Amino acid sequence: MTDASTLTMQQLIDVGYELKASDVMVKGGSRPFIKKDSQVQPMPGDWPVIDPVNAHRMLSELMTDRQREHFAAHHEMDLGFNVGNHCRVRTNVYKQRGVTAAVCRIIPLTIRGLEELGMPPSLAEVVKHRQGLVLVTGPTGSGKTTTLAAMIDIINRSRKAHIVTVEDPLEFVHQDKEAYVSQREVGIDTDDFEPALRAVVREAPDVILIGEMRDIKTMNVALQAGETGHLVFSTVHTSSAYETLDRIINMFPPHEKNHLCLRLAGSLRAIIAQKLVPRADGEGRVAACEILVASPTVSKKIEDGHFTDLYDLMREPDNYWGMQTMNQSLVKHVKDGVITAETAMQYAGILSELKQMLRR
Repeated sequence: MTDASTLTMQQLIDVGYELKASDVMVKGGSRPFIKKDSQVQPMPGDWPVIDPVNAHRMLSELMTDRQREHFAAHHEMDLGFNVGNHCRVRTNVYKQRGVTAAVCRIIPLTIRGLEELGMPPSLAEVVKHRQGLVLVTGPTGSGKTTTLAAMIDIINRSRKAHIVTVEDPLEFVHQDKEAYVSQREVGIDTDDFEPALRAVVREAPDVILIGEMRDIKTMNVALQAGETGHLVFSTVHTSSAYETLDRIINMFPPHEKNHLCLRLAGSLRAIIAQKLVPRADGEGRVAACEILVASPTVSKKIEDGHFTDLYDLMREPDNYWGMQTMNQSLVKHVKDGVITAETAMQYAGILSELKQMLRR
């Protein structure tokens, strides 16, 4: 058994990477755990209970002096770092029951393509836009960042452009290819999202990635940038296109709704809402996604504030724009034998509709 006094987070992360885990979890007074295919389980092997002193030591070793000071004052810290030449780690260090703990998200350094991820080909068309707003949505751990990285990589490989990302923390690392890439990490390269977003339009960007739509200020910057000749990507923690638009509208005062619908109709290019669904063979998960593309009809519905009409537009069979509902995506996976019907129903967009679709 490894001695807890000599154990390092790098050792645990290396094991998690080999096991294809999405997360490594550590806290004082417990053995290490991993999360794999959405299931939390003890890390396989003869690992010791990590006492609170060593848990704090292991996690403090990941931080800079400035980050240690922040953690001592606020008891939580987000950070990102590379482990060897195979993965990057996004970590949240926090306190629980008075002891130090952390969840480390493992992110491979190799960026997978949209086809490899099993994403619909219509997403490759979305990145061809030169301006506007593209949102990738879904719950935590649904693969939003991975999808965004694949889309940004297409631009990086095909356009002579300046790509600027603002993230907290930095996740996928993009090397310069055809494009010139500037990646700014909150807490290291900038003090906070707000000053970074104020400055981003003065950095001659063509493409902007904002890690998360957090508030009205972030949304205003994204909309304004999309309206003034930039292609903007971001994420929202919502489960559908309708919910995303509803969330955005409700961020703002009621008297601004009509003007905001007009702005969204002009700048929105696509919303991709995704979930990761367990495969039938038990070998990992597959992405199921709802896709709303800003066709002229969709843009008109958004301008008029008729968000409830969008679902019918997405589910039209063989639509030219490559739109689809979550249920259509799930049914395709069931027909292809990738997931079971029982699993599909656990992730349904509208359960009653999915049951009918599966019976046909």
